[in-house]
Amino acid sequence: MPASVILGATALAASVPLLWWAVATTRQPASRVVVQNLAGGQAQLADLRRVLLEKSAGERALAPAVAALAARARRVTPAGMVDAMERRLVTGGVAHWGIERVLAAKLGLAIIGVFLTLALWGGSSTVGLLAGLLFVGVGFFGPDAILSGRVQARQQAIERELPDTLDQVTISVEAGLGFEAALARVAQTGTGPLAEELSRTLQDIQLGLPRRDALDKLVRRTQAPDLMRFVNAMRQAEGYGIPIAQVLRVQSAELRDKRRQRAEERAMKIPVKIVFPVVFCIFPTLLVTILGPAAIRLIRTWPN
Repeated sequence: MPASVILGATALAASVPLLWWAVATTRQPASRVVVQNLAGGQAQLADLRRVLLEKSAGERALAPAVAALAARARRVTPAGMVDAMERRLVTGGVAHWGIERVLAAKLGLAIIGVFLTLALWGGSSTVGLLAGLLFVGVGFFGPDAILSGRVQARQQAIERELPDTLDQVTISVEAGLGFEAALARVAQTGTGPLAEELSRTLQDIQLGLPRRDALDKLVRRTQAPDLMRFVNAMRQAEGYGIPIAQVLRVQSAELRDKRRQRAEERAMKIPVKIVFPVVFCIFPTLLVTILGPAAIRLIRTWPN
């Protein structure tokens, strides 16, 4: 018998036990596979529990309390006010606060105001009762006032930055860039709320949203009147086929004029605003300083 046949038979005989060992170790009973999967799931649950336990005790106790306060605040707050508050969170650029935290803060401060009312009232003091009720009102409506202030400050910042931003966009478009490319350049080099909103608008366009719809979303997020007029002008330019560079040039010039007029208006209001500090703070001090020594001398020299 040839030696090659003997070697082949020997190799085949040796491979049969090896093949059986490999198949026997890789194929497992279905019950064993199920047990391993369940064990893996339990390990994952244990890992999640460990992650939760890694948080501080304050965080684990504060989150359920905030959720409970927010749920009760929703019951006493009209749905329209809650929706308006959510819109103001987006418009003010503080959407990360979360509507739940704001509602919990409103109710929590109002409860603190109630305790102050009970402490100051004393059962008979009308002044204490009025002061406590004032604390309750300030506590409940204070977050709304803070949120409205953030919205107004952000809108004013956008209106201040808009003329310079449009100038940069106009220069870029006249240099040969497209409108989206010009906005991207301005968003990359700029800072502030307007640059952030333009970056978000460009992201919407890159995700497939039409430019018209992306600009409409920009207006709804900011609620800035000047930006709204600019978007309307861009929409009309697209509808009538007017060159974008011409529209941008006209809009930037108009916004610069409006910004100068607003600055002049604020300057004209300063004399009126300064009257009250002068009358109630400066004039009494001057009168005491000038007439005080004379009054003291008159009192000393006045015959008894």
